[in-house]
Amino acid sequence: MSGGVDSSVAALLLQQAGHDVVGVTLKLWGGDSDTGCCSVSDVDDARRVAQQLGIDHLVFNFGDDFDEHVVAPYVDAHRRGITPNPCIECNRSVKFARLAERADLLGFDAVATGHHANIGRTAEGHHTLERGSDAAKDQSYVVHMLDQAQLARTMFPVGGMQKADLRALAASIDLRTATKPDSQDVCFITSTGGRTSFLGERIPFRSGTVVDTDGNRLGEVESVELVTIGQRKGIGLPGGGPKRYVVDVDAASATVTVGSDADLLRSELIVDHMSWVDGPLDGPALVQCSAHGRALPATISQVDDAIVVCWDEPQRRIAPGQSVVAYDPTNVRVVGGGICR
Repeated sequence: MSGGVDSSVAALLLQQAGHDVVGVTLKLWGGDSDTGCCSVSDVDDARRVAQQLGIDHLVFNFGDDFDEHVVAPYVDAHRRGITPNPCIECNRSVKFARLAERADLLGFDAVATGHHANIGRTAEGHHTLERGSDAAKDQSYVVHMLDQAQLARTMFPVGGMQKADLRALAASIDLRTATKPDSQDVCFITSTGGRTSFLGERIPFRSGTVVDTDGNRLGEVESVELVTIGQRKGIGLPGGGPKRYVVDVDAASATVTVGSDADLLRSELIVDHMSWVDGPLDGPALVQCSAHGRALPATISQVDDAIVVCWDEPQRRIAPGQSVVAYDPTNVRVVGGGICR
């Protein structure tokens, strides 16, 4: 229970279905936090909802795991000029791995969350991971790493609901989270300090040279560690003239290359660390490269130890470190996902 309305209603639905439910909130970040899903107020909201539902509430301190598997890699990625996705790594290493271990130790049968995703079955009895019914709130992208064993003991009670109906249900019994806004930000990045402040306390920033695609020097950025592919603002260039976008970041040489929108286009991308929901796919798929992006037609194939995604039509370059998730041609079932090289 993150302290939001989705996990609150998930607990309610499970209780109404007759399950023996215990609410669990993860204490992940020890520093100041006023965003995301692990602030002090969120823990309090989760506890209050558990009281309203008459269920026990536990708090598990997984701060060390969070530091090791989420925060440290996040900082290191920026140091190397890579754009990480910490929320996905939190799901992978903490919410659907470390929490499952604790649930096993305590004798629970399953772990349920408030994610907007669905779990189904094939005719052969294999588990499927599918998009949430509310397309605007679908979170299948951020839980793409779940395999058969994990899906067998995971539940997504709100996956079949529309968000408006979910809030209405919460309001009907006066749950304190019924009108609480959805969390949008990384939980360890404060709204006041931001990414610059967080990283600046942990790694030295280096200025970087900005060049065009022919190698001509155009200017300088203050912090090459804060630059990402596709960025247009904050790259130390004067206004006016044609729009320029970051098309490459070379952290080793502290060089940022900019170009036109057309210079961003790529016909393929390479994906490492691919995980599959139910075995690999080789062939046509729909591929999504951000949590709220469109899934676009492509062909995926195994080449050596990586997956190559060949777009049907050239697409903007994806920043290294971002998650790439493949869906079947129906755009409903998740096939698998990995990290852009």
